Order: sequence, then C-alpha cells, then structure tokens
Amino acid sequence: MNKAITENLNLMPPAFAEGLDQWSSGNGTAGSDTYDGAANATLVAADADFGDCLELQKVNNTQRLRYMGQTPVSPGCYLQVRARIKVLSGALPAVRIAAWASSGGTTHLDGVVEVGPSVPLTQYGQVFDVSAIIGSGQRGGVDMAWGRDAQYGHVGLDLTGANGAVVRIEDLVVEDVTGIYLRDMLSLVDVVDFGAVGDNSTDNTAAFEAADQAADGRRILVPEGQFYLGDTLSLNHEVVFEGRLRMPENRILLLTKTFDFPSYAAAFGDEEEGFKKAFQALLNNVDHDSLDLGGRMITVNAPIDMQAAVSNHSSYSTRRMIRNGQFTAADSSNWDTETVTAQATYDPDDKRKLTNVSNAANIKVGSVVEGNGVGREIYVAAVNVGAGEVTLNQGLFDAAGTQTFTFRHFKCMLDFSGFDRLSKFNMAEIELQCNSRCSAIRLAQTGATFSMENCFISRPKDRGITSFNTGCQGMLLDHCQFLSAEEGLEVPDRVSIAFNVNANDPKVRNCRATRFRHFCVLAGVNNTIIGNHFFQGDDTTEGVRTAGIVLTSTYCSTTISDNYVDNCFIEWTNEQDEDPDFDGGFSFSALSISDNVFLSSHVVPWFTPIVVKPYGSGHFLNGVTVSGNKFRTSSGRIERAERVDTSFSDLDMNRANDVFFDGNTFHNVDVQVANPLRLRHSQGSASGTWTVDAEGQLPFEGEARGVDSIVPLGPIETAGGADRFVFPFVNLRQGNQRDRVTLHWSESLRGTVMVQLRMDT
Repeated sequence: MNKAITENLNLMPPAFAEGLDQWSSGNGTAGSDTYDGAANATLVAADADFGDCLELQKVNNTQRLRYMGQTPVSPGCYLQVRARIKVLSGALPAVRIAAWASSGGTTHLDGVVEVGPSVPLTQYGQVFDVSAIIGSGQRGGVDMAWGRDAQYGHVGLDLTGANGAVVRIEDLVVEDVTGIYLRDMLSLVDVVDFGAVGDNSTDNTAAFEAADQAADGRRILVPEGQFYLGDTLSLNHEVVFEGRLRMPENRILLLTKTFDFPSYAAAFGDEEEGFKKAFQALLNNVDHDSLDLGGRMITVNAPIDMQAAVSNHSSYSTRRMIRNGQFTAADSSNWDTETVTAQATYDPDDKRKLTNVSNAANIKVGSVVEGNGVGREIYVAAVNVGAGEVTLNQGLFDAAGTQTFTFRHFKCMLDFSGFDRLSKFNMAEIELQCNSRCSAIRLAQTGATFSMENCFISRPKDRGITSFNTGCQGMLLDHCQFLSAEEGLEVPDRVSIAFNVNANDPKVRNCRATRFRHFCVLAGVNNTIIGNHFFQGDDTTEGVRTAGIVLTSTYCSTTISDNYVDNCFIEWTNEQDEDPDFDGGFSFSALSISDNVFLSSHVVPWFTPIVVKPYGSGHFLNGVTVSGNKFRTSSGRIERAERVDTSFSDLDMNRANDVFFDGNTFHNVDVQVANPLRLRHSQGSASGTWTVDAEGQLPFEGEARGVDSIVPLGPIETAGGADRFVFPFVNLRQGNQRDRVTLHWSESLRGTVMVQLRMDT
C-alpha cells in the first residue's frame, strides 16, 4: 500500500530552490512568517554534500522550519519524514523532525505528539540523518501517532539547543512507509491504524467503528492487547482476534459476519464471558436467529444468569436458538444447593400464597418447597419480602395453618428465571454435562414453546429442566436424552427428576431417560407424551419402583402413547389441589394410555404400571382409555396392571363413567382386566338365580355397574333337559366387592352364557 501510487497523492514538499516563501519559521499555517527574504536564511547552490540546499542560522531557542503546504495524513497511512543536515559553524545544536497537526480546515489537532526524536549534531561538517514516522496508530516505530481524526500536517524540522549555529539542510523527503507495517495481509484492516489503543482503559469504540467503515469487505484485525469498548458496537466485517476485548455488561458487541461462539470466546478470552456476550447479541440482533457454539465445550464455573446477560430485555418473544455445542460444570462450591427453613401460614382460600413468612428475605425465587401437605414440584414463583409473602406455582393439598417449610434452591447451569417472559426459545444439539454438581436448566417465569431437540442432559444433580412457574406453556421436547446421576442408587434413594411442566400443551416425543426418580411431573393439561423410553429399575430383588410420569391434574386431557415404560409406572394424582375433595367438575378424566410397552422385572408382586391416587374423597373415573398396551413382567409375577392407591382416599366406583380398558395384552400378570369385561359363566345345576363374579377383573377393582349383553352359548334348559327360550333380568353391584351380577330367570335353568360386564355407565 502506497498512497502516492494508489491515490496519486503528492507527499513530497517542494525543493528549497523553488522558493523560500513556501517555508515557514512558524507553524506553517497560512499567514505565518516565511523564510523568503529572512536575514538568517539563504539558498546555496552546488553544496559538495547536498547540491542545492538551504543555509540557515539558528537565532531562536526553537528554530522552526515548516512546509506551508498540507501533507495529507489519513487512517491506515504511515509517512516517514527525512532530512539530512550538517553544521558549518557556531554552537552545536540538536535537530528533530517536527510538524503541526490539523483535524481539518485551520483547526489544530490538540493532544498529539508533534515532534520526533532529537538527534545531537556533534561535529562540524559531518552529515547527520534525522527522521520520524507520522501515522494514525500507535505502532512500533511510529513517533507521532495522530489517530483517526488527523487530516493533514505542516511537516518540517526543529533546531534546538544553543543559538548561533549555521547549518545547511538538504531538501526534505516525505515517503509513504505503510508497507512496513503490513504483514502478509492486504486483506486485513488493523484497528490500531484507526487509533485503537490496547491499554485496557482507552475507549476504542470509535476506532473500531472507523476500522469497520474502512474495511470495505476486508477482515478486521484486533492485534495483541486489551481493548476496552465503552459502548455498544456493531462490526459488519469478519473479525480476527489476537487481542482481547473488555466491555460493560450492558453494552452489546454485534459480530454480524462472524456470529458464533468461537468468535466471542476469542474476543473476550473467556468462555463464559464470551457465551454471555454472544447470547446478549443473539437477543439484540435481527440478522441472526441462532447462536452456533461451533461444536465447542464451554466450561461453566457458576450458574449463568441468562437474563442478566441481556439486561435490556426482561421479556423476549422472537424465535431464537442455541445449537451445536456442549456445556460442562466445573468442580465448584458455586453449585451448592441453598437451603432455607421458614415458618409460614397457608390458607387454602388463597391457594398460591404463604403468608407471615419468617425468613422471606433469604428465600429465592425458583426454590422447591417441602413440608407437610406439599405435593411434588411446588416452587416459589415470587417473594414479597416487605409483606412477608411467598407466591407458589401451585396449591398445597393439606397444609392449612402454620408450619415450618423447607425451601431448596437448586443451582442450574443455564438459569432463565430472570426473564418475566421468554417464548419461542430453542436449543438444538446441545449437551449439558452437569457432572452430578448442578441442575441443567431453569425456565423463565412465563412463556410459550420452549423447545429442545436432539439434546442431552447428562447427570443432573437434582433436576434436568425445572419449571417453577408457567414458563413451560407448550414446551417441546424432541429426541432428547436425560441421563441420571443416580444410576447406582436403589430406587427409593433417588431424588432427581428429568423435567417438570406447570402449564398446558407440552409435547414430549421420542426422548430417553435413565434411572431418575421420575421422568416427568406434569401439572398442566393437554399433555402429549409419545414414543419415549424411560427406565427406572435397579438390581434389587423384589424392589419398589417410583412413577415415571406423574400427572397432578384430575382433568388432565392427556395422551400417553407408544412409550416404553420400563420398571416404573404412570401415577395420576390431585396432589396440587388446595381442596382435594371432589366438589364439582370432571374429577379424574380425559386420559388416554394406548399402545405402550410396560415392562418390569424384579419387582414386588403389588407393583402396578398404572396407579390412580386421589388425595381427597368423592373422586371417580370419567373418560379414561387404556388400550393396545403390553403389560409384562420378565421375572416373577405381578398381581395386576392397575390399581387405586388409597393412602389418602379411594375412588367412588359407583360414579365411574366412560372407561374403556380393552385390547391390552398381559404376561405374568395374575389379574387381566378389561372394560367391557367378557365373562363365560356355566351354570351346572338348574337355578333361577345365577351369580356372575368378575373376580377383580374389572379395572381398578371397579363395581359391576352394567351389562352390555348376555349371549347363550348352547341351549338354556331345565333340569329335565327341556329347552327354554327366555331371557333373564339382572341385578348389578352384588357381593361384598360389588363386582358381581345376578341373572334372574323365570324358572330354574342351567346352561352357559357369555356376559359382558361394565364398571362404568
């Protein structure tokens, strides 16, 4: 690069012989005194060393010589000013290249260096060389760094020291020496050439912007050094980082042409800081909808507050994605769970509030709540320290009055809880390696369609994905794997949960989970759980098992189909109901369990793959379909495939409605249930009353509340063998368990019938 060539610039001052009216004894600006006719200046022809030259007597403490023309200075250009000089007589002075800098017009550019290094003239008659380099950036060898604002200079030299010397000066030379600062990279624009200073304190925002504007398709180089940027900056060219950046947390770096995590990690020299700034840019950049981690692993030393990284947004609803990389938790005490105990009062009429909380200031939003009458996955949604109140995400089933509660705040690697609302946020092909030290993700307060696809959550200490409020509306989990940190523990000792959902409409498809306490706890409705494999067994003989799926809404409107339910069960409760007794509504309703594989091994005989657990009285089944499932235990036998857990209350079987339990297969299951239930009854001795016993084969040991059909299989005859073409009437709900019906004939008869019983209406 040589602007004298590329831009046809005339950098050379004229020869002294062309007239001393172009040379000033002042600063070189218009109107300053010239050497034309000056008593101490004369032109000399044919000097033995210089040819035509200027002879000058030093009469001032600083004898100035300035070219009155404007020598152009521009960002990225470096000029070397050279002169040769000798002393003829008088006191020996010193000489230095000097200039007057301007930012345009007649304006002086203040605050810059305008002199080069001083050279003592130590002998008479000896020719001395003096030079200095003028440029925009503080590069090595640059004597006068004028920054990006310089427009031109009046160049020349100064004589300093004692007066009286007579010197001769050869014509000054000005050359473009930018090439000596270029590496092999004419395609690189160096920010230093535009005034950037890597001293970790100078605000370089304007210099970086100037470099970006001048790049014109070339790459921008940030050389070694620590460069401070005090304001938001957008760079629209590819950037190469050899040095590092520092910015305030609330200022944004937008790398529009190199928008990926490796670039931000290189820019800030720290993986966590680079990720935070990249995420900040993701939510403040309309040019990119996804942040590519570039397959990199990010070591995380403490929870990342995702909202704090984007302090200008408390809510966000435009689609954004993080993809293609890995987070791993470092060994650090920053992951330790914070546990707080506090006395508080619960009133079921204000179902989501704890009042008179004794230690509210120390309770963190997102903490899980434990205490008497508290269901699973109850969280702190908000804290009002002044009022001493804690808002809960769900109600408590049996906690009326005052008691001491425990609040445990799990530390999550990616914590979105600072967002009031976050919607349409996606993660794809991401692994979160929790390493048994922390949980993985805490969702935002509210929001819709948080999505994870082809992701791994590995070895979370407590939770994989935690919803502490309603940030999980319409959550989408597809082809994800949840790998437990508790595989070596027996089932009762496990505490971790792959994920929970508090809002409606989640879709969980084709995921896999290993040996958690629960695969998921679902508190909303309209759940779709399809094609997943979750297994929770251990190596204990006749071991107990925990629920894989926990449903906590009576009306759940849920489809569970085509899953592999391995050594766990589906549990349906109303444990998050502040008034768990039935007082209206649909009760336990709208659940479809179809075409799943239920496999168990080494379990206690009373293990059942489907459990309904009412926490209050008066509830009943109302619209339940269980069909096409395969129930099997591979070692030993289990008693049945379904049951009611009566720890708190039983179901009212006399109100069961619209229950379809059919088309399932049973292997090593003693009682094989169905509804409608087809029974073959043979009456060997003639009787007017035949008793048909379901023998527990109605689902959930229900009552015989209906008969769909009675079909004779062969003749119905008297004791003497005379055929009768008659039909009986039926009495329902007979026997101690009310699971029998009696057929009443007009006379004593014998024969065989197929009876189709129902436990519902």
